Amino acid sequence: MQREILAPVVALVAWTLVMLGWMMAMRMPAMRAAGIDMGKLTGSKGSDADKVLPPQAQWKAHNYNHLHEQPTLFYAISITLAVLDKGHGIALWLAWAYVILRIAHSLVQATFNKVSTRFALFVLSTAALAALTVCAGLALAMDAATPGPIVTTAAAYPH
Repeated sequence: MQREILAPVVALVAWTLVMLGWMMAMRMPAMRAAGIDMGKLTGSKGSDADKVLPPQAQWKAHNYNHLHEQPTLFYAISITLAVLDKGHGIALWLAWAYVILRIAHSLVQATFNKVSTRFALFVLSTAALAALTVCAGLALAMDAATPGPIVTTAAAYPH
């Protein structure tokens, strides 16, 4: 198995946990400042906080949510490539490009949050993911086209 491609997978999971910590570090004080008592909250959802918390505190939460959306496809494709022994070369470069672009997207969204910059990073990361998916598709097609060993009737039905 090509384990090299698992490094960017682990890196993006680690980054997601960094964003979780950053979100908590910003959101909890903002909630206290807004007079929100977590012990009294029932049935609310994270997006309800958009109405009462400063945008800068919510940007981290929004990004944390984004890291649970499209990156799930990245994880699936990367693991597929690892299983197919194709997690090296261009696929590995594309995987690292995807992770670096997603981290850049996070940093933009969590700090100054300029939508045009975020969108450009999103489009570039999506292109890297699409190319990675093409790599996986080609690997599957080539694997399916590779003839397996010829099994004779005698070998197929031992006496």
